Amino acid sequence: MILELKGIYKNYQQGKMSVPVLKDVNFSMEEGEYVAIMGPSGSGKTTLMNIIGCLDKPTEGSFSLDGQDILTCSENDMSDLRLNKIGFVFQSFHLLPRQSALANVELPLNYAKVAKKERRERALKALERVGLADRVDFLPNQLSGGQMQRVAIARAIVNNPKLLLADEPTGALDSKSGAQVMELFQSLNDEGVTVLMITHDADIAAHAKRVVTIRDGELKEKEVK
Repeated sequence: MILELKGIYKNYQQGKMSVPVLKDVNFSMEEGEYVAIMGPSGSGKTTLMNIIGCLDKPTEGSFSLDGQDILTCSENDMSDLRLNKIGFVFQSFHLLPRQSALANVELPLNYAKVAKKERRERALKALERVGLADRVDFLPNQLSGGQMQRVAIARAIVNNPKLLLADEPTGALDSKSGAQVMELFQSLNDEGVTVLMITHDADIAAHAKRVVTIRDGELKEKEVK
């Protein structure tokens, strides 16, 4: 089991009121799975993603990631987990504009204090995996939206994370680039990468092998197709 959430609640304080966002969420994933969590905006999916991504802690419940109890983790433990166990792909790419594709992909390896030669080798390999071996020296503004997202995916997988978390990964792309990015997630999953995708789009969710819906902070499993 790569991750397991049991009885997860998340409330936010608004003034003196406590506003419930997640209500008794139970969810688990096996290593190598490809799962989509689908829900409209305001359904709680971003809050859930932040908890799974070790960016936030639940108000109550239990959560283990790769056998580690997240609720007992310090802030430093959480940032180590984000660095070493989780790859993030966001709708808005989050690339550094003045850095080449290669330098952007090397970034997590810098934080992980990987030696320069190995850093370069691993970043080149990751860019090759996403089909951008010929774009290593390009700056983000010299790339198309689809290519920028593929650089972001290369950066997310360069540390060989246990879990690839993708939040609306095609949200900023045209349909052709979006389709290419979805093919890439499929091939990464075929290679054994565990993929969890958050989306509001049923067509995108349909690429996953298993779809879970979230509405008003409650998770429901859809029938496996």
